[in-house]
Amino acid sequence: MNLFNDIRALVIDCLGAMAAEGALPQGLETAAVTVEPPRDAAHGDMATNAAMVLAKPAGQQPRAIAEALAARLAADPRVAAAEVAGPGFLNLRLQPQAWQGVVGAALAAGKDFGRTTIGGAEKINVEFVSANPTGPMHVGHTRGAVVGDALSNLLAFAGWDVTREYYINDGGAQVDVLARSAFERYREAHGLSPEIAEGLYPGDYLIPVGEALKEKFGDRFLNAPESDWLPVIREVSTEAMMAMIREDLAALGVRMDVYSSEKALYGTGKIESAIDTLRGMGLIYEGVLEPPKGKTPEDWEPREQTLFKSTAHGDDVDRPVKKSDGSWTYFAPDIAYHFDKVQRGFDQLIDILGADHGGYVKRMKAAVAALSGGRVPLDIKLIQLVKLYKNGEPFKMSKRAGTFVTLRDVVEEVGADVTRFVMLTRKNDAALDFDFDKLQEQSRDNPVWYVQYAHARIASVLRKAGATLDVSDAALATADLSKLDHPAELALIRKLADWPRQVEIAARAHEPHRVAGFLTELAADLHGHWNKGNDEGSLRFVQDDPATMAAKIALARSVGVVISAGLAILGVTPVEEMR
Repeated sequence: MNLFNDIRALVIDCLGAMAAEGALPQGLETAAVTVEPPRDAAHGDMATNAAMVLAKPAGQQPRAIAEALAARLAADPRVAAAEVAGPGFLNLRLQPQAWQGVVGAALAAGKDFGRTTIGGAEKINVEFVSANPTGPMHVGHTRGAVVGDALSNLLAFAGWDVTREYYINDGGAQVDVLARSAFERYREAHGLSPEIAEGLYPGDYLIPVGEALKEKFGDRFLNAPESDWLPVIREVSTEAMMAMIREDLAALGVRMDVYSSEKALYGTGKIESAIDTLRGMGLIYEGVLEPPKGKTPEDWEPREQTLFKSTAHGDDVDRPVKKSDGSWTYFAPDIAYHFDKVQRGFDQLIDILGADHGGYVKRMKAAVAALSGGRVPLDIKLIQLVKLYKNGEPFKMSKRAGTFVTLRDVVEEVGADVTRFVMLTRKNDAALDFDFDKLQEQSRDNPVWYVQYAHARIASVLRKAGATLDVSDAALATADLSKLDHPAELALIRKLADWPRQVEIAARAHEPHRVAGFLTELAADLHGHWNKGNDEGSLRFVQDDPATMAAKIALARSVGVVISAGLAILGVTPVEEMR
C-alpha cells in the first residue's frame, strides 16, 4: 500500500473526468503531477501541484483548475477537505480512517511493506568496491562497499533485478608491485632480511603470503631472475589478496554475485572488439591532443595516439585508448569491460567509485552511451572520504596494513551493523566523520543507537502486552484501528505512510542514505510519542482495555515493521533489546 500513490491516482482520475467533460483539454501530460506531504504540516496532509503544472498546457488559470479539482477530490470518502492556496496549490486533508488503514496494511505486508515494482524487473548491474587486489580493504573501500550493497538491496526491494559485481583490477602495474613486495616476504620466510624499497607494499599482511610461497615453492625462486618468478608470484599473491578481500567483505555482510577480472580482457580479443566497435561508428581516430590544463606547449610533447571521440557523447575532450608505443591506455580495458556488461543484457549500469575518479565520469558515460546506442544509462556514484576520530584525535593507521586504517580495524572496533549504518548517514558525495566515541554514546547524537533503541522499545512493549494479548501480526491486523484517533497517533501513522514513497524516491535517485535518514526521523517520532505517553496515559501502548490496547500495540508493531524493513535494506540487524 502506498497511500500517496493512491491519492495521486485519484487526482489523475479526477483530471481525466474533467477532460472528458470538456473542463480540461484532452491528452494533457500528467507525468509531472505529484502528491507529496506539504512543506508545512499545518497546511494539510498532502499537497498536489496538478493545477500549477497543467495550467500552461491547458491554457487556463491554475486557480480555476485547482478549484474544479478540489470539488471533485472532496467527494471521495478518503478526503476530508480539499483547499486551494495561493495561485493554485491544492492542499488535502484525509479522513482518519484513511490513515488508520496504513497500520493494517503494514501488519498485513510485514517485511514487504513498502516493497514496490517500479523497477519492472529490469536488469541492473551495480559494480562496487573493485579495490586493487594489493592488500586489505581500507576505510574508503568500506564506505563504497556499504553504499553499493545497500543500494543493491534498495533496488531489489523496489523491483529491479540486481547483479552485484566486483571488477578485479589485476591487469596493471600495481600487481607487479604486489608480486615484488610478496617476493621480499618470501625471502624473509627463508631467514633473509626483506628489502622493502620505496614503492613496495610494507604491510605485515604479506608475511603469511611469503610463508605460503616458501611452503609451495621451497627455495626455487631465491636466486632466480625476476622474469622467472614474477608471473608465478603475481598470480599466487593476487589470489591470496582476493581471498583476504572476500573475507573482509564477509565481515561487513557484503556478498558479490560476480567477480570480473581485468586481466581476462587481455589477449582474448575483448579490448580489440570494443575499440573496433567504436571504430565502426566513426568514433576512433588517430590524432594529437592539446596540452593538458596547466601544461604549456613547451612542457608538452605532442604525440599521435589512437583517440576515442568521446566529445561526441558529452565529454570535454577526446580520450586516448592506445599510446603512441602501441600499448593500451588504462581506459581501453575499462571500455571493454563496460561493453561486456552491455552485451550481457543489462538495462542499467551503476559504478560506485572513489572520489579520485571524478575525471573518469564523463569519458566512461560517453563510452557506454556509444557502445549501447544510448540504450543503457550509466550512473557513477563517487564516494567521498571518511575521517576517523577517536579520543578527539584522528584514528591511527593500521600497523598491519602499513599505511591506512583497514575495514577490519573498523568492524572489529564497533561491529558490522554500526559500521554500515554510520556509513549511510550522509550522501555518498559528502565527506563523512566517523567518531568512535560518539558511537559509544546512548543518545540521539548516535543515530545507530537511536534507531535500534526505537526497535527495542517496540519489542519490549510487545513482550509486555503479550502476557494478556495475542500480539501476532495477524491478530493485531484485526484490531479496531478506529481507536487510533488521537492527533499524536495520526501524526505517527502519517510518518509510517510516507515509507513506501521514500523507498521509491531513494531507489529512483540511487540514494540509500535516504533510508537511514527516514529511519532516524521515524525513530524520533516513536520516541517522542513514547514520551508523550509518560504525560498522557491515553497515549501509552499498554492499556487496561483489551480492544484499545490491541489498536495501540498494532500501531507500535507497524512502526517496528518499517524500522525492520528499512534496516534490512541497510544491511543492519534490528535488535530486540538494548544491552
